[in-house]
Amino acid sequence: MRLSQLFFTTLRDDPAEAEAASHRLLLRGGFIRPVGAGIYDYLPLAWRTLGKIGQIVREEMDAAGASEMLMPALELT
Repeated sequence: MRLSQLFFTTLRDDPAEAEAASHRLLLRGGFIRPVGAGIYDYLPLAWRTLGKIGQIVREEMDAAGASEMLMPALELT
């Protein structure tokens, strides 16, 4: 996919709420967007990056003979 076809926005200035360098870079680079207090959306660039990392990990796990499983966490109150 060409970068010109991908939806993303970047910021010129450092966000005021970002304290950590990684948080600041993710916001400025257009990987995440704040939705509420402590809640963030993955933007398409981050979603593609996570998918590619997941595929690499899956390939390495398959080569080692490991199995993949999903363990969702539920909070019961």
